[in-house]
Amino acid sequence: MNDMIFIGAGNWIGMLSTILIIICFYFTLTFSLRSNNERLAKQSKLAAVTCLALGLLLPVLYGFYIYNQMMR
Repeated sequence: MNDMIFIGAGNWIGMLSTILIIICFYFTLTFSLRSNNERLAKQSKLAAVTCLALGLLLPVLYGFYIYNQMMR
């Protein structure tokens, strides 16, 4: 039964990762439009980097967690 919980969580992690990467691309494309307002451009760049980092790290961290659970 616990294996089914891990499979379901993996699907949610994959969807969340995809959404975060899409949001990253949105912020990346819009910060050049905000070049006249330097503060908003910096905030968009920071948001893009944060979303990309979370989108790429969540599946890796989840994979490590699953690996540790299976090795027990």
